[in-house]
Amino acid sequence: LECMLLVRSLFLQVPHQRMRFFSGLALFTNLASMPFQNSDDQIEKVLKESKTIALVGASKKPERASNYVMEYLLSKGYNVIPVNPGIASNTEGDNNKIHGQTTVATLKDISVPIDMVDIFRNSHDAAGVVDEAIEVGARSVWLQVGVINEDAAQRAMEAGLDVAMDVCPMQEMPRLGIQGPSK
Repeated sequence: LECMLLVRSLFLQVPHQRMRFFSGLALFTNLASMPFQNSDDQIEKVLKESKTIALVGASKKPERASNYVMEYLLSKGYNVIPVNPGIASNTEGDNNKIHGQTTVATLKDISVPIDMVDIFRNSHDAAGVVDEAIEVGARSVWLQVGVINEDAAQRAMEAGLDVAMDVCPMQEMPRLGIQGPSK
């Protein structure tokens, strides 16, 4: 955020550099192609029509976003299945549970239909998770805030999955007035 504010302030101080800045930015970020755009209708559809969510990158650490987003989704009536191979392999006692839910190693280990795959991985690793979501027949993929992978989003859409990217259900649900799944 500080970096963005610095760039913005520099940009405003040097107006004659704007065109050069945007030209360089377009080359750097490949803005010439049409980037993925979320829509409120799509986000609302995914949040209302999903009941079972596989949360990839789940963590037992309460300070991690995946932990408190999982707790939030559970409180709203979703069935959330945490996915983390490291935690899933620790079967001693309840060490493989997060918020009372048994953790699995991969999406393939989930025996019920998956409505949404909520991805808490870095942008590069998200591609493999999206491919696995397509393979297991998930209905949608949700790439969390900061997780941006245009190619993976395109593959998911081409396979018929709904996609949300660079957003968080914990922020979008109150914004759109969604209380939980409508199923």
